[in-house]
Amino acid sequence: MDFLLENYRWIRAFHIISVIAWMAGMFYLPRLYVYHAGVPVGSAQSELFKVMERRLLRVIINPAMIATFLFGGMLLATPGVVDWSAGWIHLKLTAVLVMSAYHGFLARWRKAFEQDRNTKSAKFYRWMNEVPTVLMIVIVIAVTVKPF
Repeated sequence: MDFLLENYRWIRAFHIISVIAWMAGMFYLPRLYVYHAGVPVGSAQSELFKVMERRLLRVIINPAMIATFLFGGMLLATPGVVDWSAGWIHLKLTAVLVMSAYHGFLARWRKAFEQDRNTKSAKFYRWMNEVPTVLMIVIVIAVTVKPF
């Protein structure tokens, strides 16, 4: 526990950095899907999108999510940081779980594109591109305003 208390500011900083990297990828990947859904299967453009999507997910989004959970877990374990009787922490953690599920859907959709089996339209991905924005707003307000 001493380690967590002594390094709280560093842990919090790395948590914020990880969240920013995770969210950047979560905003960009569905935008790639919007464009990918509009190109012919097997085309050079489609193959380029497959590479971009795979690298974004595996090199940026997945490691950033793991780091977010690692540093976030450390913050939750730091004595005195969270009042578990407050509602804001439960809202935040629920939104993070929904964000994680969304992450899983992005990975599933990437596999469909990779196997040339995408059945969803560019319009679908445009709508899905809004999900992380809404969740981010909920999380930031819950953590900073602590409305309840």
